Amino acid sequence: MTGRIAATSVEVFLDALASDAPTPGGGAVAALAGASGAALISMVCNLTIGRTGYEEAEERMRGVLDEAESSRTVLLDLADRDAAAFGSVMAAFKMPKETDGERAVRSQAIQEGYSAAAEVPLDIARRAAELMELAREVTEIGNANAASDGACAAQALSAAVWSATYNVEINAAALKDPAKAQTLRDEVSALRAHAEALLDATNVAFGARLG
Repeated sequence: MTGRIAATSVEVFLDALASDAPTPGGGAVAALAGASGAALISMVCNLTIGRTGYEEAEERMRGVLDEAESSRTVLLDLADRDAAAFGSVMAAFKMPKETDGERAVRSQAIQEGYSAAAEVPLDIARRAAELMELAREVTEIGNANAASDGACAAQALSAAVWSATYNVEINAAALKDPAKAQTLRDEVSALRAHAEALLDATNVAFGARLG
């Protein structure tokens, strides 16, 4: 698949995803899940702003809308960056390894590639976790008729966190620097715990809007 993922049709993207090509893969899916969650947050905001009965929430919803739209753009960019980062790993493995010097350069490039391939999905997970707080908020104070969309946003963002962090873990496992690998794993654990807490809170907020 060539070109930006954001400019690709759903069908073409899914065909590329289903193929035996190494990219796009789980990292891109995580980013798109996050972007979808951000879009749903925007939807709730747009269904709240200017609506009778939600005047007190309008200013906050405008701020949330700006944050969600900005994050959606970032996450779409991260989908492409994830594919590019893994491509650098594949390129490093193809480097020459006939001499000791070549092997050393190749080994360093591989490690740098794995590090980048871990950092990009980590950025996806961070952004998605931050957005989960906004999903909870719009579910709680946004248009009650769109509370389900806010809850769906939280679910999509939770999936983004978990999908992205799986990719962090598998790349961290290839790192020869144990301290760096452990730092990555520690942040993965923290992000997952944070996401779980926010998803629970959003579910509570959604339940409260039902009745």
